[in-house]
Amino acid sequence: MPGIVRKVLIFAAVDGLILQPAPPRNHKPATEQAIKLEYKTSAITPLLKDRRQEDTAPSTLEAHGVVGLLKVSSSSFLISISRREQVAQIKGKPIYSITEVALIPLSSQVDAEKAIVRARDSQHRHAQETGNNSDSEPDSDDGRDDLSMTEDNSVASAHPEEGETAAKPDLHKRTTSIAEDVISKKGMYGRFTQRWFSKGGWTAENKRKEGLSASQEDLANASKADQLKAVNPAPDGEQEQGTGSVAEASKDDQTSDIPNQAPEEVKHAVDDASETQQIPLLPKLLTVSKMLFSSRSFFFSYDYDLSRSIANQPNTSTSVPLFKTFDPLFFWNRNLVGPFIDAGQNGFVLPLIQGFAGQRAFTVDAASGSSEASISGAASAPQDVIAVQEESTPDAPSQALDNAGIAVADKSDQNQLLLTLVSRRSVKRAGLRYLRRGIDEEGNVANSVETEQILSAAEWESNGKKIYSFLQYRGSMPLFFSQSPYSLKPIASMQGSWEQNAEAFRLHFQHLAARYGNVQVDSLVDKSGTESAVGGAFEKHAISLNEKGGIDGKGNKLGFEWFDFHHICRGMKFENVSQLFDILGPTLQTYSWSVLQNGQAIQRQSGILRTNCMDCLDRTNVVQSACARNSLEQQLGDQGIAIDLQKDPRTAWFNSLWADNGDAISRQYAGTAALKGDFTRTRKRNITGALTDFGLTLSRYYNNIVNDYFAQNVIDYLLGRVDESIFIDFEADMKAQDYAVDLRKVRHNAIETCSRQCIEDAKEDLIAGWTLTCPKDTNSLRSLPFEECVLLLTDQALYFCHMDWTTEKVQSFERIDLECIDAIAKGTYITSTLAAREMDERKNVGFIIAYSTRGGDLVRVNTRSLGSDAAEGPTKMIAGKSTKDNNKLIAFKALPPKSSFVSIEGRDQEPPSEIEHIKIICDEIVKLVNASRKGESAIIDDKPNPAEGDRKPESEAEKHQLLVVEEKDIISLADAKKSTGYLEQLGYSLKKLVWAT
Repeated sequence: MPGIVRKVLIFAAVDGLILQPAPPRNHKPATEQAIKLEYKTSAITPLLKDRRQEDTAPSTLEAHGVVGLLKVSSSSFLISISRREQVAQIKGKPIYSITEVALIPLSSQVDAEKAIVRARDSQHRHAQETGNNSDSEPDSDDGRDDLSMTEDNSVASAHPEEGETAAKPDLHKRTTSIAEDVISKKGMYGRFTQRWFSKGGWTAENKRKEGLSASQEDLANASKADQLKAVNPAPDGEQEQGTGSVAEASKDDQTSDIPNQAPEEVKHAVDDASETQQIPLLPKLLTVSKMLFSSRSFFFSYDYDLSRSIANQPNTSTSVPLFKTFDPLFFWNRNLVGPFIDAGQNGFVLPLIQGFAGQRAFTVDAASGSSEASISGAASAPQDVIAVQEESTPDAPSQALDNAGIAVADKSDQNQLLLTLVSRRSVKRAGLRYLRRGIDEEGNVANSVETEQILSAAEWESNGKKIYSFLQYRGSMPLFFSQSPYSLKPIASMQGSWEQNAEAFRLHFQHLAARYGNVQVDSLVDKSGTESAVGGAFEKHAISLNEKGGIDGKGNKLGFEWFDFHHICRGMKFENVSQLFDILGPTLQTYSWSVLQNGQAIQRQSGILRTNCMDCLDRTNVVQSACARNSLEQQLGDQGIAIDLQKDPRTAWFNSLWADNGDAISRQYAGTAALKGDFTRTRKRNITGALTDFGLTLSRYYNNIVNDYFAQNVIDYLLGRVDESIFIDFEADMKAQDYAVDLRKVRHNAIETCSRQCIEDAKEDLIAGWTLTCPKDTNSLRSLPFEECVLLLTDQALYFCHMDWTTEKVQSFERIDLECIDAIAKGTYITSTLAAREMDERKNVGFIIAYSTRGGDLVRVNTRSLGSDAAEGPTKMIAGKSTKDNNKLIAFKALPPKSSFVSIEGRDQEPPSEIEHIKIICDEIVKLVNASRKGESAIIDDKPNPAEGDRKPESEAEKHQLLVVEEKDIISLADAKKSTGYLEQLGYSLKKLVWAT
């Protein structure tokens, strides 16, 4: 396959950002063409000459590849890999994790230059902290580079002198002290104290530095120069630092590369209110994006396809670029790198996976077939594992390892083996705990992870050695359900109808069967308590699927085993997991694993074990590691090696590898290391581990209710699921929507459900239906919380329906005859003044309907039987007149049309604006009401009244008393501000301070 650029020199020229390929040391000259990213437009064009020596490019950043191009509104940022760490090597091909990225703005040469300088300084500081004082890096990229396995010490200078070599770090040298930290590095701590101990700690300037929108009072009291300064981060050495993490990354070390905005763009943003709404959280977006990609959660290889198992690797001899064979299910930067693909710059397209990659080397001290096999040595540190592979090449003498990982004399009865673990997280329904649960309509589940365990010889395929590949899968329960993040033990709430769940359930297992073959489920949720309802539903759907012909409808049955982990393993007896494999053993034996020999697959795994608990983290880690251990023992037995991975203390390397994998998956989904990690690492459970788990539980709880909402929005945005308007919505309610669910389809189904259940007279024709929001109480304009409702219009009446959106059933409805409608008014409807979006008079519109009950207020309640309830409300005002006791009003506010509008004809079309949507609704109602009144008047007019004589005829409106839509504010912005209390403002401000910083 064509080569990927391994080293990129990035510098800011006058006309754009230049990406110049450069060969790693000891490699042939680069043949890839340099490219230019134009400022403002971010257009990608090829260059015909080397421009590294231009005077216009005094500073150059050396990067190890490109993550992609982040575009937010009119701003664009290049995300490049500034540091990496080699964590494994498969078939001589290095596997890296990203340890730091640099974000470079494409606003102007000045801003790009500043970001490059900061990124270079960060590289230089890291090189000094790790003990490498050289300005260059031994980067041969042949599997031997950076064998210290610390993060890559990227160069501080892009053009090292010839003969310059990297000094070997002294790993035992003390490089810091308390005095040095306090005195020499006082600037770092000064940035911390500036916020918390200075009088101006949380001024308008500091709010803007954290990505918050300043209040009107703050902006009124600050000069325009202060506003510009507030948006721009402070100069290097003075920028504020804070704590907080994605996957426990240090913000203090990772925010220095957040670039300044161009002054012209900042001025434009301040002057243009609409543009300001699109970028108030841009600094926080950049910070979280940087922390996400620098969290050691993303992995890549220049030559090996990490998205596919070793048994399904593409043919490397073809001319097809790596990204074209990369499995889209695990291609995490596909959206970001799209501009490079569209421009045909395939050499810069470096596919990333999120998940885990790790490796261990171990030596089995026994002759083939011996029953006395034992582990005589192991290597866990990546540099030692790779050294074993290098020493095991055909040209190198074979050496064994002692228990400390040190090479010893070769023995004929020693086998040097490798165990490699690769986990791949799916981009479908990707996200964080509680914000992405269960399944979507396409059959994708949350926390979907494929894990591959590879057993091989240290020299891989030489001398006909076999390579074993064993796959497992974890994923959320394939049902529509949710859990509130505001509880330590949240109750799972089922959603959707049986039919909707059954269809998504079937699609999910069809996807798995197409990928892996047979499927065996082991569900580890409790059979009692809060988990039993969703666990029982899982089992019922599995039984129903099998009764209807199985996964494919032709007899391919779904294996299902409900193993109550907490009950069977109570008292910290996690070793009881062996009971599960006593049951599943025969099935897993038939599934087997894949085997490669001499580059050919001589055996294929025919099925997959699908493990889940509620989060698919802690209990799942225990069971998956136990299953992997069983398969490894059998694979070693296939080579005549009999060892006990369960009890032999010298096999701790196996436990630590799987514990590292569990911690990585847990951090990516829940924000902390995995619970029950002590058992996974040591095969023992004690009170210390239980206390540690309690602390991790509290950390998860905090992440669930504070950090995860914005991070989820960032993940959705980076994957291309949503546009930048999501951050405007976040500033208003600080929530994250589940965009895997088609809200428009859900709301359309609700309209159909309401029309089917509420319209009893077959002679009534449904004209239209809409989903809107309304106050909680009738006869009120602002009773909180606002609820989503359904309004139906027939040729005879209006139906005002309340839905239970969890079960998608009608809770209650009220029928209002068209002849009872007395007045209708539409206009601005402001219900909150806490965020800019909620004060936009173009988007916050609604209407009110005044009507009389005339013979009683009939509300139908849908319980086990339909009943009536007379609802009483206080006297309200409409059009300046007091309503009578039997008169009422209802208020409705528009939802975002893009997720709620359904055309009257039922066809998809471009949604109108909120103002247009409300006009459509009001016009339809008025048209039918007036048609009804004209029909009544026509009957009366058929009988002439002689007393009227020659009286001049009235106007059409007067003659039939036609209804007219009144244009008026429902709640104006001024009135909304008056009704917003200080406590409400204070609560929102405190929440924003915590949620959005």
